[in-house]
Amino acid sequence: MNKKILIIDDDTDLCMLLSRYLSKKGFEIEMAHAGNKGIARYIEQKFDAVICDYRLGDMDGKELIAKLKDHNPAIKLLVITGYSDIKTAVEVIKLGAYDYITKPLIPDEVYSILSTLLQLPAEYNGIDRKTKPVAIPGKEAMATVTDSEFFEGQSPSAKALYAQVKIVADTNYSIILYGESGTGKEVIARTIHNTSNRRDKPFIAMDCGTLSKELSGSELFGHVKGAFTGALQDKVGHFELANEGTLFLDEVGNLSLEVQATLLRVIQERKFRRVGGNKEMEVDVRLVVASNENLQEAYRKGKFREDLYHRFNEFSINLPPLRNRKEDILPLTEFFLAKATTEINKDIRGIEDSVLQTFLQYNWPGNLREFRNVIRRAVLLTPPGNKINADTMPWEINNGNTFPVPGREDRVAVSPVLSEMTNGHGEEKDILKESASRAEYETIISVLQQVNFNKKKAAELLKIDRKTLYNKIKNFRSLQ
Repeated sequence: MNKKILIIDDDTDLCMLLSRYLSKKGFEIEMAHAGNKGIARYIEQKFDAVICDYRLGDMDGKELIAKLKDHNPAIKLLVITGYSDIKTAVEVIKLGAYDYITKPLIPDEVYSILSTLLQLPAEYNGIDRKTKPVAIPGKEAMATVTDSEFFEGQSPSAKALYAQVKIVADTNYSIILYGESGTGKEVIARTIHNTSNRRDKPFIAMDCGTLSKELSGSELFGHVKGAFTGALQDKVGHFELANEGTLFLDEVGNLSLEVQATLLRVIQERKFRRVGGNKEMEVDVRLVVASNENLQEAYRKGKFREDLYHRFNEFSINLPPLRNRKEDILPLTEFFLAKATTEINKDIRGIEDSVLQTFLQYNWPGNLREFRNVIRRAVLLTPPGNKINADTMPWEINNGNTFPVPGREDRVAVSPVLSEMTNGHGEEKDILKESASRAEYETIISVLQQVNFNKKKAAELLKIDRKTLYNKIKNFRSLQ
């Protein structure tokens, strides 16, 4: 299903142009040309994100953002305005907007930021929510959702992680966070910021993995009007927004070598220039960066600057994958369940024991992000007043203990789909056909694991349509 976006702007021409551009990118667009109409439209329908003007005829940005967040604290919000000044930029971010872009808009820039915003889980987007503990029936409550988005597990690896966070938080050290996708690197970065002496200053996050080489410099350092084609207004960069606070650079290894060189100079001199500008600006920013790959290996291969690596590597933290935190599975279940039931205001009685056992046995290749999504999906599918059962689980969860995670040593046992050479009645089977089926099964499972069970992506990689993929999965299940 296409992502649904609401544009609220009294400039009808801008609305139409932006709508046409984003529609071509696959988004479903709705428009409103006044603040009150936009709020009414948002309440009537469900939108994945909102793009709104800061100054409207019937209300200003503060009032609009406040009313939208009153209706949905987890709203994903991007603000556009013709008033390009740092005070406004910081203000809208503190109010809960994800980012700020000045008019006239650069469509590619809007698309890049919007794509990043839509990938963020709801709890990373400034939710301010208090709830009571949600206990699994028959067990003492172990988790509480508070204003903090930081969940402290009790597993040995989790305790070691939190100990390192507490040690380094109140310093000004630059930090590298290593961890698989979905392990919560941005949550840890925010926690470091919130427990540091910069807690009252901005925390700005930037996903370097979604930016082109051309846009990286502009996003990091801003640009001046006329710096390049389409730069029709001055733009404030992430360094400027994060001044005196913390800047989190996710997937930093994806930055081009040219941008890395500029970044190194900024870190060394604590000064920067906007792209196309001559004025040097002083900046005081603490850097926390994250990477899926080892940056030391990256610089040895010539993909990352060694001197920049050493600037970042004043302290490094490895985030454990969820499969190494089995003791935290049940408390995390309560934590995510509390959030999900509050998010959609649904009364769920708990989770069946068989599902909890499945959670404990599953390998969680998508880590915390996958776990959160599974719980949210289950809450959505479970009728009010009922327990979550296996019918609400994705196929990969119910069959998660039957296949390995490619490239990992801690593999779960494989339950062969067609491993026996007889059918249980002593009759021999077609060995060649069986071997081919087994190879096909293992290939499909391997690809599904690599794309975190995104069946659309898996079908594309396998060069088959989704219907064929679903049918093959169904056939495998019937053979087990």
